[in-house]
Amino acid sequence: MFPYRDDNPTAITPYVTYAIIALNFACWLLIQGAGTHPALDRSVCQFGLIPGDLTGRLPAGYQIPLGRGLGCVIGTSRAWMSVVTSMFMHGGWLHILGNMWFFWIFGNNIEDAMGHWRFAVFYLICGLCAAGAQVAASPGSAIPMIGASGAISGVMGAYLVLYPRVRVHTLVFLGFFITTVALPAYIMLLYWFFVQFLGGLPTLGGLNRGGVAFLAHVGGFISGAMLIRVFARQRPVPAVEVHTWDGGPPGSGPWRPRW
Repeated sequence: MFPYRDDNPTAITPYVTYAIIALNFACWLLIQGAGTHPALDRSVCQFGLIPGDLTGRLPAGYQIPLGRGLGCVIGTSRAWMSVVTSMFMHGGWLHILGNMWFFWIFGNNIEDAMGHWRFAVFYLICGLCAAGAQVAASPGSAIPMIGASGAISGVMGAYLVLYPRVRVHTLVFLGFFITTVALPAYIMLLYWFFVQFLGGLPTLGGLNRGGVAFLAHVGGFISGAMLIRVFARQRPVPAVEVHTWDGGPPGSGPWRPRW
């Protein structure tokens, strides 16, 4: 299932959401060369999070081959900074476009519920928690981790808590056939979380061959769901009416977040 919009208007302009999307694309174009080599490989080495580097499990000078004769050389002086910088790096056009699309669908409403500055802090904390979950699962891994999806997973976890019954319109792929369906947010988001959890099980068993950092998604989602009560406003956002899955027509009645 791929969401393409929700029935959840906002009361404020989501400046922080715009800024984070712009920053990710700026890094992709200016630092990563829009996915061209060697800029992409260099950015992964310089700004990606390597768990074994962060934890000191890999010795200084250890070289991680990336292919095309290139590789990352371990040096712990930059490891802690990479926890943040890795959130703004991506591995390809589909990677960044998919992440930013999910972030736009769900991020503007969470910023609406928190306000601008609290949302910015919340986003970064979720990204840190996501990175921590992946590092804890594979502390000696030499595989670089990049992408905004851990932080975005936190936004999705917060959305589940605040707006579980809002209609989310999704594309459903059935082989070569594509259809659309509107679902309550909790069905779409819990399905997504279940897929991430299943994908992360091999990592818990010690298998880590690269690919998707599923446990970062799981850690980010759980942290967002837990932290939303701390960061969200203590009373509902004024003048916001959303369309819930209640069997009635859109806009048939106001709905307010649960606190």
